Amino acid sequence: MESVSMVGLRLTLKQRYFLLLCFAVGAIIAYQFTRNRLEVERMSRVEGLRANSSQFTLERKPFHILGGSIHYFRVPRGYWEDRLLKMKACGLNTLTTYVPWNLHEPERGVFNFEDQLDLEAYLRLAASLGLWVILRPGPYICAEWDLGGLPSWLLRDQNMKLRTTYPGFTAAVNAFFNQLMKKIVPHQALLSRGITELLLTSDNREGLKRGGVKGALETINFQKLNPNDIKYLDGIQPNKPKLVMEYWSGWFDLWGDLHHVYTAEDMIPVVTEILKLDMSINLYMFHGGTNFGFMSGAFAVGIPAPKPMVTSYDYDAPLSEAGDYTTKYHLLRNLFSYYHAQPLPELPSHQERRAYQPVVIHQHLSLWDSLHFTDKPLKSERPVNMENLPVNNNNGQSYGYTLYETTITSKGTLNSKNNIRDRALAFVDKHFVGVLDYKTQELALLDGKGKRTLSLLVENCGRVNYGKTLDDQRKGLVGDIELNKRPLRDFIIRSLDMKPGFVNRLESSGHWMSMRQRPSFPGFFQARLYVNSFPKDTFIKLPGWSKGVVFINGKNLGRYWSIGPQQTLYVPGPWLHKGDNEVIVFEEQETDGKIQFASSPDYGMTVDVQ
Repeated sequence: MESVSMVGLRLTLKQRYFLLLCFAVGAIIAYQFTRNRLEVERMSRVEGLRANSSQFTLERKPFHILGGSIHYFRVPRGYWEDRLLKMKACGLNTLTTYVPWNLHEPERGVFNFEDQLDLEAYLRLAASLGLWVILRPGPYICAEWDLGGLPSWLLRDQNMKLRTTYPGFTAAVNAFFNQLMKKIVPHQALLSRGITELLLTSDNREGLKRGGVKGALETINFQKLNPNDIKYLDGIQPNKPKLVMEYWSGWFDLWGDLHHVYTAEDMIPVVTEILKLDMSINLYMFHGGTNFGFMSGAFAVGIPAPKPMVTSYDYDAPLSEAGDYTTKYHLLRNLFSYYHAQPLPELPSHQERRAYQPVVIHQHLSLWDSLHFTDKPLKSERPVNMENLPVNNNNGQSYGYTLYETTITSKGTLNSKNNIRDRALAFVDKHFVGVLDYKTQELALLDGKGKRTLSLLVENCGRVNYGKTLDDQRKGLVGDIELNKRPLRDFIIRSLDMKPGFVNRLESSGHWMSMRQRPSFPGFFQARLYVNSFPKDTFIKLPGWSKGVVFINGKNLGRYWSIGPQQTLYVPGPWLHKGDNEVIVFEEQETDGKIQFASSPDYGMTVDVQ
């Protein structure tokens, strides 16, 4: 296991590494006699995936990887089987998934592999459906995921150097991998302990030029096929099988930009050519899913300030965010069918959806009235970034909002000194005075009598997941804020990470007020969605709202923001139940008092991927 984690640490910036875990189910006769991990099952294996010639072999027979990425943490567990059956019916034989360290170890030494994060259940499900698995265990996964999957508590160490051999990083990786590998190793069904399957690295051509990892197969990532890239891979790695580890089936979206599409007409000829060249392929993504909660990352390459990713990870993939078939899906299925001796499975039935009737907000609770449901505030002379707050058993705050309050006695110019990460609503005596972010770093504060309270509600909009700025992803106030060129001091700091416990306390609170009383902002708004039959998938639409977060039955659906492009939030049917469903919306600035529903998504105006 030590060598596995060290392999990950030796990679250059754009490299990530993988394990191809070859599952016994569907490939080994012995499995038909036992469902347990018995020696008979393990010993029946002949040989895992090998790359000893120009073609992969599996069980010592030629093997063509037809893969697709579906991340278990982006798909409601109730839909895992549906999505994998649709993958199988498309003609794919291999499932690829990342493992997000920041979800599995939310606090140092506290591990979660339950429910939505039950990786072993996901692997067993893939096996039972006859799918092989390429596992991408990290520790860094990129993935348009907050901090590329690295836990934010690593950043409590002011000297932290992520993705290096810095001892604080390697020790944390080893502790996580000691837990993770225990769960992975048995699924290889091999005699020896430890990871023995083929290791892979994944790069675009620029990454390949920076070198590989000894003993690991180098693979390539792209969207548009350039024959010179294939020649280059052949040149540095002759007489080895060629795998397009990430064939980008679409692209991600950023708040304030347009929705990216990559047409089937552009995509299918490239996939056809890859297969004609006898290369293996993995579609990234086959099904994107959703960045539920606060988990979406941010993009920072070649732009002056980071731009946060949207909540949807639809990715314009062959299977849509809600699991719908697309034109890409049907054309790929037709293409992949030529690479199978047997007819492909029948298509699983389409999931029904419903545009529920609009619901009216019936109660509200101001942000200020919700503060006694938060953890004990911190008094600090200077600002403290969210990761270094003494909350969550001294693991700091990972996601959400942080409220900084201090006393001011004069008017003048408030200057953030670009120390706000990422966006702050500013209030004087609870009256909104403006927004501070990377672009707006100054606000004029008007005259007032005596002592007044300045409040800054700072949002972590998502940590950068790729590039050279990972070590700089601390959030909240990361330095001094000045009023008339004098740094402010003596803060009261509250963590508003909006975790399930907080949302549950809010729900059961007796402090909610009727909408007959005018709401103040920011605030929490409550409604009930009544479902009179078996719950169906739907999409929430909030055209009269500005920016915030939606919770349904305590689950965080993610952020919405009127600047788009995304205008709807996916609501999975399995997260609803028959009868009353509790909807809570945290809204920063405005509401029309209604929550609307749609049967299809609105991802905004489109632009072709360049």
